[in-house]
Formats: sequence, structure tokens, C-alpha cells
Amino acid sequence: METPVLPTPASHPLWQHQLGLLLESTGEGIFGIDLDGHCMFINRAGAQMLGHAQAEVLGRNMHELTHHSHPDGSHYADTDCPIFNAFRRGLPCRIDTEVFWRADGSAFAVEYSSHPIVDGAQVRGAVITFVDITERRRAAEALQQAKDELGLRVDERTRELSDALAKLRELSAWLDKVREDERTRIAREVHDELGSLLVALKMDVNWIGKRLGEQQERSPAAAEDMRTLMRGKCQNMSGLIERAVDNVGRIITDLRPSILDHQGLWAALEWQAHEFVQSAELELAWHMEVQPGIELPEPAAIAVFRIFQEMLSNVGRHAKASRLDIRIEADASLLRIAVRDNGIGAPAHVFEAATAYGVLGMRERARHFGGRIEIESEPGAGSVFQLEMPL
Repeated sequence: METPVLPTPASHPLWQHQLGLLLESTGEGIFGIDLDGHCMFINRAGAQMLGHAQAEVLGRNMHELTHHSHPDGSHYADTDCPIFNAFRRGLPCRIDTEVFWRADGSAFAVEYSSHPIVDGAQVRGAVITFVDITERRRAAEALQQAKDELGLRVDERTRELSDALAKLRELSAWLDKVREDERTRIAREVHDELGSLLVALKMDVNWIGKRLGEQQERSPAAAEDMRTLMRGKCQNMSGLIERAVDNVGRIITDLRPSILDHQGLWAALEWQAHEFVQSAELELAWHMEVQPGIELPEPAAIAVFRIFQEMLSNVGRHAKASRLDIRIEADASLLRIAVRDNGIGAPAHVFEAATAYGVLGMRERARHFGGRIEIESEPGAGSVFQLEMPL
């Protein structure tokens, strides 16, 4: 902005008229001061912002009138005032961190610019323009607060995501370990059970083959005795084959119960519950109420079955219970499975621990299909595991 130049006396009337029109046509506050800081002119907008009539301001020291204190109310010396320095040092300024004071003693945030008035080479005073930036300051503060809150939420969400990612990694590692342990168990059973049975069968087959080769050399009586021994061997081999078939069936059932494919989820859940209480020697209170025609897609059915298995497994590992109450209800909109035991229970935080991989696995399976796992437990009062899944 160019430095205002004081007009010559000859052009003074025209200048005064044009200046008056300019001052009254703007919404910004504008006033001029002489070298003593006294007001030479002020427009209507400026006077209204300061809470004065125009006539009340003329001739008044503007620093003492409206710029006498800092925002905190402390004294503001005119020697430190940028407005005065604009003509004392001949330097323009633009300030948006201070306040002007109204006639009623209230202050408002202001942005002002001060430029010296130069007549030839001599400074005559200064022109000050100012605007009330209270709303702008309030909006800026609100925006900054919103940014700060957003930053806090982003940081919080980032921590949550990092924690969730860490838990998922731990869960993945745990699942890999469980899978590897299961493979090891199956390999051991195949080796110990099926392997020994097949070796015994091979020995019996070799024995029979060898004896058949010697059959022609025996007397009729010895041959009849040998046939009796061979019949015994065949019966023994039949028993070994039956045991092998049973072991294969058991291993297959552990991997994936055939009842789940042949008779559906509800029959599989009932079979699993009775198998568990029989092996764990627990009393069972069984209740199932499923509306006719309610079936789950295979992925959801498998997830529900595995969650149910983990609920029972948790009872077997930790509860030390003597009784189990299982309720299964399903209608067109919701499946609910509740497993209640009368065991020792545990504090709630135990089930929320980062190392509670079984619970975490159940939650992840349920969440994948829009469901949720609720756990209620207190020391000495047993536990309730509940699955709710929309259908």
C-alpha cells in the first residue's frame, strides 16, 4: 500500500469531500491521528465499532481511548504502540494479535494497519484501518480445537489399529501353532496306531504266505492243524483291520465331523455336546429350539461349530465344573448359543487378555459373520459363554 500524501491547501476542499465519501463507504474502521496521537478524522464504521459517536472521538488521544491495554488488561505504553511507531519511525505495520477497547470497557480482537501520512518529506501523522476479527478468531480457535481433537482421535484410532494388528498377528501365530500341533498329533496317531496295526497285518500276511508255501509238505493231520491256525490268524487280522478303520474314522471326525455334512449343524452341535459331557463326565442340561427350515450356509455353519467346540474346550480346560447347561435357539433372524457351567469362574479381565487366544479366535470367527461373543464370569460363580449371530 502506498503511503498517503497530505494534499495541498488549494485542493483541500475537494480532498476533504472525496475523503469523506471514501471513509463512509467502507465497512472497515478508519481514523487518522496527528503526531500527538489525537484523532483528526474517523469514519462512522470505526466509531460504531469503538462504541462512540464520531464527534466524541475527534481530538481525543486514540491510544488512551482505545489502545491503552493489552488483551490481559495490563498497561500498554504508547512508546510500544506500533501505531505510533508508524509515523515516529516512518514504518507501516499490520497487526492481528492485539485488541481495541470499546467505550463500555469491553475489548475485541482487532486486525489493524497503520501507515504514516507524509507531506513532502515530513511526516504529519498516520492513517489506521481496523476490522473486528472476533468471529474470525473464534472460528480459527474452533478450527484449531477441531484439528486438535481430530489429531487426538487419529492418534487414538492409530493406537487401536496398531493394538488390533498386534493381536491379529499374535492370533495368527497362535493359529499356526495350533495347526502345527494338530498335525503333529494326527501324525503321531497315524504312526502309533495305524502304523502298528499295519505292521501287525503285514507280519500276519507274511506268516500266512509262508505257511501256504509249506502246505504240500505236511501230512493231512498237520495240514488240518495249520488250517485251524490260519483261521485264527485271519480272525486276528480282521480285528486289526476293524481297529484301523475305527482309528481312521476317529481321526477324520477330529478333522471334520461327517455328521456336520450328512445331518447338518444342529445334529452336529447335539452330538458334540453329548460326546464332550460323556468324556468329561459332566451332567448336561440340554435345550435346543430351532424353527423348522433354519439352515446356515456352510462357512457360517463351520464357524458356529468351531466356536461351540472352543466353548466346550474352555470348560474342559479351565472350569473344573460338574454340570453344563447348553441352550441353543434359532429363528429367522438370530442364532443364540449359551454355554453355562458351574465351575470356578474367573475375573472378566482374564478373557480380555492379549494371550486369551481361544477367546480371541471365537470373537474373530463370530465377527466375520456379523456376530458377537459375550462372556460373563466371576470367581466362584461359573461362566457363561454366549454367541449371537444374525441369520
